[in-house]
Amino acid sequence: MILSRRALLAAGALAGLATALGLNRAQAVEGDFPFKLSDAEWKARLEPAAYQVLRHEDTERAFTSPLNDEKRDGIFHCAGCDQALFESAKKYDSGTGWPSFWDFIPGAVGTSVDNSLWMTRIEVHCANCGGHQGHVFEDGPEPTGLRYCINGVALRFVAA
Repeated sequence: MILSRRALLAAGALAGLATALGLNRAQAVEGDFPFKLSDAEWKARLEPAAYQVLRHEDTERAFTSPLNDEKRDGIFHCAGCDQALFESAKKYDSGTGWPSFWDFIPGAVGTSVDNSLWMTRIEVHCANCGGHQGHVFEDGPEPTGLRYCINGVALRFVAA
């Protein structure tokens, strides 16, 4: 199917309207997670940017998180529920502007298919609270070949 310029512009206008109205923001992954709070409790618990990322699958701007440059030994925890997610030994500089890891702590994260933005990606969420962390891509270093591209505001670093 070939789209006309008019159809393409109309689709773009509708997508822009949906974004402006907040209609394209999904809630955090649906599921039965061990750590649960009401939306009001999440809002009270989290900073506004962390709330938007963790509970509404927003994305922070690239190169804005101090955790992107964090090089100390330690553990990266979910900013929502404090679940330990990633070890600093598995962090690397992907050049993307977000903290990146080649593996996670076993059992700490889950994944789901994300079809937003007219593409299919694999979304990464905290296995304890369902909070959106980021996405995983198949362009990472060995031994896994994976890049867990994670929003810094969705993390809390605890130094060793």
